Amino acid sequence: MHDIRAIRENPAAFDAAMARRGYANASADILAIDAARRVRITQAEEAQAERNRASKEVGAAKARGDTDEFERLRALVAEKKEEIARLEEEAKAEDARLREILMSLDNIPYEDVPDGKDEADNVEIHRWGNIPNFAFDPKEHYQLAATEHGMDFETAAKLSGARFAVMSGAVARLHRALAQFMLDVHTGENGLTEMNVPVLVRDEAMLGTGQLPKFAEDSYRTTNGWWLIPTAEVPLTNTVAGEVLEAGDLPRRMVAHTLCFRSEAGSAGRDTAGMLRQHQFEKVEMVSITRPEDSRDELDRMTKCAQGILERLGLPYRTVVLCVGDMGFGARRTHDIEVWLPGQNTYREISSVSVCGDFQARRMNARFRPEAGARPE
Repeated sequence: MHDIRAIRENPAAFDAAMARRGYANASADILAIDAARRVRITQAEEAQAERNRASKEVGAAKARGDTDEFERLRALVAEKKEEIARLEEEAKAEDARLREILMSLDNIPYEDVPDGKDEADNVEIHRWGNIPNFAFDPKEHYQLAATEHGMDFETAAKLSGARFAVMSGAVARLHRALAQFMLDVHTGENGLTEMNVPVLVRDEAMLGTGQLPKFAEDSYRTTNGWWLIPTAEVPLTNTVAGEVLEAGDLPRRMVAHTLCFRSEAGSAGRDTAGMLRQHQFEKVEMVSITRPEDSRDELDRMTKCAQGILERLGLPYRTVVLCVGDMGFGARRTHDIEVWLPGQNTYREISSVSVCGDFQARRMNARFRPEAGARPE
């Protein structure tokens, strides 16, 4: 969510940044609604002051026997009471409109994020490993003899429908071992704390990290109102929701291995073969909560942590900076790590690391004190 104070102070800078995201003159409606809201608040405060003065004078008028003045003042008190209620309700409505807009606009990109419309405009910043040459046509992961019986999509379809898999034997064991390997590296060498978090969360948690309200159709909701998490980012990040952390508590670096669920709405016609774009999958997720001035360095640190996993596995990859047109809703800068898939003869995203600035923190009302006794930020 955006900071209304920053928009008031420098609307031109806000408009210039949001224009890169495709929003024209984004501050106009925001400032108009904000002005209307502030006018109502001021009017309500003035009406309250008048009511307070009249209330004090009512007793004096009655004491001196001035019936006409007493009745006039009593009517004024009642009138101001109704006026205050109306103005407060109008201010509340304007505040809701303002919050809705501030919550729905994409985050401001960093200045060094490349312009562009889609993945064709992303910029490669790092490459590791040599692409192997084979004397045969490489197969896809689900075509290998080793996975023929251990990766069963037909049984999964019988159980759950399309975009699910049943794994067994060595494939299931490899799947489990990879997650364990990542957790061990991240906790033992990269300084992250392992977390075990719920995969069912409330509306507030999904709102805090930006999945709601804009991307509700991308996730699954239970009949009693919980959401199945699309990523462990949701519960991990929201562990600090509503909290005021001390500066000494930062950075807070966490990692979790969880089931994840996505409806993949709008992905019809895209590559969904094998284990790609599953409705249910597992992921090892890293989340860091940092001081604002440290967040960009943390992005680079986390990127190296993710790259290190692929290097240990001997998998060639490249890292790209997403252009503004391909970057996610809540990000200010995103590094996608793309692993080389011989069966597709291309690089495909395997990990994505983003820095969000105060965008999520503001949505969650997560704050910290820069120093002891300081005002929370």
